[in-house]
Amino acid sequence: MRKKITTDNQRVRVGVDTGGTFTDFVFEADKELRVFKLASTPDDPSRAISEGLKRIVAETGAPLSAIEVVHGTTVGTNALLQRRGARVALITTAGFEDVIEIGRQARPELYNLDAVKPAPLVESELRFGANERVAASGKVLEPLRKEEIAALVDKLRKAQPESVAVSLLFSFVHPEHEKLIATALAGLGVPLSISHQILPEYRECERTSTVAVNAYLQPLMGRYLTRLSSSGFESEPASANKQRPKTKDQRPGFTLRVMQSSGGGISASVAANEPVRTILSGPAGGVVGALRAARAASLLNIITFDMGGTSTDVALCDRDGMRLTTEAMVAGVPVAVPMMDIHTVGAGGGSIARVDEGGSLRVGPESAGADPGPACYGKSWAPTVTDAHMVLGHLPGAALLAGEFKLDPSRSREALNQLAAEMRRTTGRRVSAVEAAEGILDVVNTNMEGALRHISVERGHDPRGFTLIPFGGAGGLHAVELARALRIPRVMLPLSPGALSAVGVVTADVVKDQSRTVMLEASREVATKFERVFRELEGSAKVALRREGFPEKEQRHERSLAVRYQGQSFELQLKQPRGDIAAAFHRAHRARYGYSQEKNVVEIVSARVRSSGIVNQMSLRKARATTTKTFATAHDSTETYFQGKKVRTAIYDRARTKSGTRFRLPCIVTEYSATTLIPEGAGASVDLYGNLLIETNE
Repeated sequence: MRKKITTDNQRVRVGVDTGGTFTDFVFEADKELRVFKLASTPDDPSRAISEGLKRIVAETGAPLSAIEVVHGTTVGTNALLQRRGARVALITTAGFEDVIEIGRQARPELYNLDAVKPAPLVESELRFGANERVAASGKVLEPLRKEEIAALVDKLRKAQPESVAVSLLFSFVHPEHEKLIATALAGLGVPLSISHQILPEYRECERTSTVAVNAYLQPLMGRYLTRLSSSGFESEPASANKQRPKTKDQRPGFTLRVMQSSGGGISASVAANEPVRTILSGPAGGVVGALRAARAASLLNIITFDMGGTSTDVALCDRDGMRLTTEAMVAGVPVAVPMMDIHTVGAGGGSIARVDEGGSLRVGPESAGADPGPACYGKSWAPTVTDAHMVLGHLPGAALLAGEFKLDPSRSREALNQLAAEMRRTTGRRVSAVEAAEGILDVVNTNMEGALRHISVERGHDPRGFTLIPFGGAGGLHAVELARALRIPRVMLPLSPGALSAVGVVTADVVKDQSRTVMLEASREVATKFERVFRELEGSAKVALRREGFPEKEQRHERSLAVRYQGQSFELQLKQPRGDIAAAFHRAHRARYGYSQEKNVVEIVSARVRSSGIVNQMSLRKARATTTKTFATAHDSTETYFQGKKVRTAIYDRARTKSGTRFRLPCIVTEYSATTLIPEGAGASVDLYGNLLIETNE
């Protein structure tokens, strides 16, 4: 039985990542990293989290008041994808009510004459124009009158929206009109999203869309975080209750933060008010965790590969760290707040295989999810990627989570037999269950290879100079084949890869991203102007981070400028700008596009500050070392299919391996949170930090 924590001042930090199949928990206790998973509860993700926190309270003996939770959530993502957010009203400058529907000229499918754009989040009858007008300079051309505000309030009271978005033209230089409207709407008792508070930048289309997304998610996220903070915690240890008698100043409950799409945490209250910042919350945590492991192993260039039960998320990081973007499209909707540059495809362990009308094998994006799950979960007959691995012998022991989650191999084989029969009917060729399973893996690997190419080759990066870091429960089963397809020389699996997103969220700093449009010609004379803007943004961030519990000595502020050639549509980011901004931009443009236009005017569009409250990092413990490089001892073996051939394959328990040990191939490496498949022709060993290193072509 594990030793419990009993000291009054001991705090337990918990990372929680809600996935489509499992909810992952990571926490540090007695300088030991502990991991466990529970089945997700898609109807209400807070139920699984509540059960997990009860387990942590029981295991550590810590009171709830000593627990800090950082949560990677899919609530916002799923609401956007499934279009089940709030009924939103939009107030904008008269004449611009349809800007979120008109959008940009860019077509989602260039050669599809029948391409259908997603419906706007705000219905046309709920878009209201305010008779006011501000020039780009900030000069008021048409004032906002009291009677106009009263008329807007009356219209909204009759419409009864669940949330309101306010985005007036040029509010980022003259926010007074939005402030007047917000004050008047406060009496309606519905959440408000105000553009000059959420995104004070130019481009009315993207700004209005971002504010509308925020309003769309506000009620749902607010209810979810309130429910999570208050439900299911009657089980606080009796010892803790005796030691801490309740007083007016000691309310039961834990500290809750939420992971942002940009790779930093924010308080639950900020997340409830600005949920647009949490859309890629879970995937961002995975990138943070992978980058942390890579830096410890002295790796600069990495490609992250997060394969879970429903989808696969990929991202590229180089010596500058994580790549952020303000040009994201999520569920067909523009979102302009800073987000990690993550590409997602509908391919996961639960992706369902089917034969289409033309007789072709398709895999995903439909997923069996956590309930009913793959056929081997015992609740359905849907043939999935997980069932294909089961039939091919890639999941020894017919169980997950170190035997806690039992699987049914017979149902997988029956599901694959049914798929094989369907393939025979459409192709006229005899197909076995094994061939159908290999076909599923070929198709899903092709889909994921396309995603990896998109964020590397298609953006001018040579994959041969990178290391692939797979994680998620299924990442290790596909990593080597995908790395070979892209000629990536090395694969590294950190400890607990199936819970790396939870590790990332709990180790992420608390981050506040701010920006302000300045529109200045780049010259030495304007340096004092944007310097003043930087100081104002940093001053605001310092106050906010102090409220979060971070004194100034535990804060970091990173400046950047969004810069372009005058007349260009989009900008490049210059980090920590100093000296000659124009010359720095020419160099950045040449590096990105292969040329520069040094006679053109360089324009500074926006000043941005990324402020971080530095979180004390969990300890990275070195693995037990061997005195000589030896081969690990396999604890079992199994019959496994590799490229149509049945091969006797060694099974290794990763928890028993020491640093410096190597593996005889082919092999399967099992651990609590994931399974790794290593074919012949590679080389595999364990490094000082317990990372599993695979040379794809030794």
